[in-house]
Amino acid sequence: MDRRPPRGHRMVPHTADVRIEAWAPDREGCVAEAVTALVDTFVDATGATPEATVEFQVPPGDDPDLLVGVLDEVIFRLETEGDVPLATEVRAADDGGLLVRWHTTGTDTVELVGAVPKAVSLHELRFGRDQEGWSGAVTLDV
Repeated sequence: MDRRPPRGHRMVPHTADVRIEAWAPDREGCVAEAVTALVDTFVDATGATPEATVEFQVPPGDDPDLLVGVLDEVIFRLETEGDVPLATEVRAADDGGLLVRWHTTGTDTVELVGAVPKAVSLHELRFGRDQEGWSGAVTLDV
């Protein structure tokens, strides 16, 4: 069996919705990869450059709740602000939450190539340590 690269993401077949997987050596890197995977499901950002930087904090919670909190924020900001994260930085907050910084652009600067996610499903949500670091799998309602 081939080993996975140290960090990455992919879409996996799913019946009606979109399922993504992400992995990295650490929790924060895995969350950042999941954001990139989510964005890759519906836009082609080739050639797009960041226009703004957005920072926010996810309150403390279980690791899966932290992942869902970040992905929900992507969808919320997409719907309310038209922002798409092109790059994501995630750090652990002192209170047990996450500090997230996105370098964003508007939806008018990227090409829509898929259905825009409407929500993160909790069904078959997986996020935690594995033998090679951290990994997660999430289904996105489209």
